[in-house]
Amino acid sequence: MIKHTLRAVGRALSVGLRCSSDISGGELIDEWTNSSHLTQQASLYVHWPYCLRRCSYCNFNKYISRENNDHMMTECLQRETETLLQLSQVSCITSVFFGGGTPSLAHPSTIAAVLESVSRQANLSDKAEVTLEVNPTPAGKSKLEDFSRAGVNRFSIGVQSLQDEDLNILGRDHSSHQALKTIEEARNVCPGRVSVDVMFGRPKQSVESWEKELSELLRVCDDHVSLYQLTLERGTQLFRQVQGGEVTVPAEDVTAEMYQCARRTLHQHGFLQYEVSNFARHNAVSHHNMSYWKGRQYIGVGPGAHGRFAPLGEGGVLREARTQTLEPDVWIREVRQRGHGTRRRIQLGHLELLEEVLVMGMRMTEGIDHKHWELFSPQLSLSEVFGTSTDVQEWLQSGRLVLDDRGLRCSWDGLALLDSMLPALLVELERQIRQRLPRDPHSDGQTKKTSNP
Repeated sequence: MIKHTLRAVGRALSVGLRCSSDISGGELIDEWTNSSHLTQQASLYVHWPYCLRRCSYCNFNKYISRENNDHMMTECLQRETETLLQLSQVSCITSVFFGGGTPSLAHPSTIAAVLESVSRQANLSDKAEVTLEVNPTPAGKSKLEDFSRAGVNRFSIGVQSLQDEDLNILGRDHSSHQALKTIEEARNVCPGRVSVDVMFGRPKQSVESWEKELSELLRVCDDHVSLYQLTLERGTQLFRQVQGGEVTVPAEDVTAEMYQCARRTLHQHGFLQYEVSNFARHNAVSHHNMSYWKGRQYIGVGPGAHGRFAPLGEGGVLREARTQTLEPDVWIREVRQRGHGTRRRIQLGHLELLEEVLVMGMRMTEGIDHKHWELFSPQLSLSEVFGTSTDVQEWLQSGRLVLDDRGLRCSWDGLALLDSMLPALLVELERQIRQRLPRDPHSDGQTKKTSNP
């Protein structure tokens, strides 16, 4: 059973590269013909770290703000955005995602200011996807039109549950009625571009109650649904409650059936599963998340944000995994001092990059096609890496995996078992890389100290 998921935007360019989202209808099209395209485009993730309260299950990087510092946060988000875009030297930002925390607590002018900063440094198409996570409270609902005017054209609504008792256990600060009203308003503002997050495997939940709840949600939701299995994270209130016997959660075989039930129900309502946890109809896929799953560059801005890009602006040629400073107060001080709050940089060697392409790409129902893999591994094909693996051969024969002229992907049944197959796939990838290719001096992912841009 899949237990973890990731959460997570036209003008012509002078270099002649067309933005992947800068086309009629907003369809996502790959136009890469060589590896240089991997460094000319990126998506942008912007982290708003503040919440009004901490949910009982959440271990994300979020804080309860002690004072109103929106002006300072806006100023620093703008500055770090400009700094990291200059470092990346990307020509085109294909999507923007405002996550958190609770970014719907931010003032719409903050969203507009960050998008203006992006446009000053890179091409940001009018059609580029700009998503904002929204907490379905009356305060969040009331600002949807203002957020739309600020440049947001897609909303991701954190419904989680339509059961008020469950929402209380999860520590959410909204009711099921407020969630339904927020969905309705969001659909009025951005029809066809509203995603709903819903969680299963919650305390006391059964397959029957989950199926009924999902059917109720599908009567009012828009064209995108993200399913998340509740994961008990150490250090959270819910983890302590379960460990202490105060609360019980469904057994693993029950949550596995919940997942399969959801897949069937969504399919019956016209939703196509395009990733482990994501379902869309009318082609309403998340272009931003597709960038992650396809191994494209992304730039992370804000406290605790993560990014993956090559810092061409300072002479770097290898992609780096970058993490920004976690604590907002410290991050603000660092951004004011040197333009960014990058705390850690790790150069990704050939093996590390391919590992990410494999892990993320296999989450998609389309898997990894040969042409896409060749962008990252021109010397070693998918068939050469996995074609002789005993484990892969077993999974091919059992119908869990498919390796053909299209590429490598999971079958319908195999996608639910991806977590159990990935370790062996990663071991085989490492074995083949080390056996067939010259030693990569950066393959161990050496940490590199942060330097001023």
